[in-house]
Amino acid sequence: MTDPVHPRPQLVRAHWTDLCGQWRFGYDDAGEGWDGHWWRDPAHFDRTITVPFPPESPASGIGDRAEHPILWYRREFRVAPGLGERVLLHFGAVDYRATVWVNGQVVVSHEGGHVGFHADITAALQPADEEQVVVVRAEDEPRDPAQPRGKQHSGDAPTDIWYHRTSGIWQPVWLETVPARRVESLRWTPEVSEGSVALRLCARGKRNDLLAARVVLRLGEEILADSTFRVPEGGELTERIALPAARDSRRSGRLLWSPEHPALIDAEITLLHDGAAADTVRSYFGFREVGTGDGHFLLNGRPYFLRMVLEQGYWPESHLSAPSAEALREEVELIKSLGFNGVRIHQKVEDPRFLYWCDRLGLAVWGEMPSSFAFSPAAIGRFGREWTEAVERDASHPSIVTWVPVNESWGVSEVATRADQQDYVAALYRLTRALDPSRPVISNDGWEHVSSDIWTVHDYAPTGNVLKRRYADPATIDEVLRTIRPGGRRLHLGDVRRTGQPIMLSEYGGVSYAADDELWYGYSTARSSEDLVERYRDLTGALLDCAAVAGFCYTQLTDTEQETNGLLTAAREPKADPAVLREITSRPAVVREGPLHGL
Repeated sequence: MTDPVHPRPQLVRAHWTDLCGQWRFGYDDAGEGWDGHWWRDPAHFDRTITVPFPPESPASGIGDRAEHPILWYRREFRVAPGLGERVLLHFGAVDYRATVWVNGQVVVSHEGGHVGFHADITAALQPADEEQVVVVRAEDEPRDPAQPRGKQHSGDAPTDIWYHRTSGIWQPVWLETVPARRVESLRWTPEVSEGSVALRLCARGKRNDLLAARVVLRLGEEILADSTFRVPEGGELTERIALPAARDSRRSGRLLWSPEHPALIDAEITLLHDGAAADTVRSYFGFREVGTGDGHFLLNGRPYFLRMVLEQGYWPESHLSAPSAEALREEVELIKSLGFNGVRIHQKVEDPRFLYWCDRLGLAVWGEMPSSFAFSPAAIGRFGREWTEAVERDASHPSIVTWVPVNESWGVSEVATRADQQDYVAALYRLTRALDPSRPVISNDGWEHVSSDIWTVHDYAPTGNVLKRRYADPATIDEVLRTIRPGGRRLHLGDVRRTGQPIMLSEYGGVSYAADDELWYGYSTARSSEDLVERYRDLTGALLDCAAVAGFCYTQLTDTEQETNGLLTAAREPKADPAVLREITSRPAVVREGPLHGL
């Protein structure tokens, strides 16, 4: 089992150092830092911040929600690499642009606020007995619509469905000591129908090195494969590893991953140089396939009804940062305790540690990119680069079963009438399919689909009867596709005849209930806990009774800022008996599902 608190749980080495905690911090509202060489003068860092919490959040120790586009961080640390070793400095995410100095030398610059980056800082280090200094300049312009920002508000105070900002460092910072010859990255693609797994391994070495990789795969104590492959020149190895146990139909089901049976196959990869071990890393993957066909979402070749809940991944005290590593596991456990088998991560690229717990505990995930809100060459370039990084980073997580690049035409508000915006959405769909052909892709979740493997609908109808009238069978759904416009938008911009794509309600419900008179935002209002339960039963039961619906996603898991339409409060307290909610969520659907695994 890989380390669940490691910030990169699918490529783990024994030696790493957490750099979260107390850093010095300062604002640079006038933008003077570049010319004034702020990194040289500790006096500019006049506050203390707790990393990785954003300065807008109470957990950071700052709690300043005003606009401060330029943020500076400083920390001293010690490191003692051994002979021939390299030191890597990792950032889980810095919103939005980051420049990093170590001992006065620029070691890396990065644009993109939702994915990680790293730098080899070995050449910038002082002797091992001296303190090292890392300085970070983060630039996050809250009013730039071309910057992917998701649901972070850009005004003076959040309203409606927008939330307080998350700027600067907001995911873990850590050091890793690595050998010069090392594994740089891994990508696992299970091939259930072939009884194999595809591995892409990128290695770093020296020119003319003779490198090989030994790969040992285990299910518990059982060795499933033990193979050694030569690493080609250039350092990129692509191999298909046969799993003989997966080809025995009497017992192969025990290998399969599903939310009900989250089996994980552990991997140990040893990079060999001239036959001797140069680097060893641990990883894992889930042996499963996903797809669509005949109106169904398919898991391991069988119809699987997705019962999801919308997850904003936001906490009052820490915003988009989780308040602790333990909170990430607790979030997954809460979702499963309510009977859901999946979660739609909304407008956020989630922490890899959250995805680890989805992998380990069994929860299907829709991965989504935070939207920008302009359509321009700058927005297209920024979005495409960061989405590519996000897909590549997370593609090995078995829990992720679907990719969602665009939500509700955000950033392409005229897609219904403009050919260039339609081309852009179609291009994102094709880009995502090119990066990862193993998963379904939803081009524009909610409405105005261009190309899409699943046709999703956002429909906040107030009663179950309305939902049944619209989605009871294929004929009624076809009528909805042609004439009804939930949300006031066409559901598909091309030929509305489906060719096997499933229909899912990826947003419904949104019932607001709060015990006091605070600001609220919802699509209908419950007057009591009992009323909330009955509304949830009515709406969810109706979708479970619709034979042509392949899955749903309820809005939403928790109250978030002024949105009080969660099944839980913002503090993660249930608004109704979890056992009752679980019984409603997990009631059998009329859609026939196949067995997902056997023993």
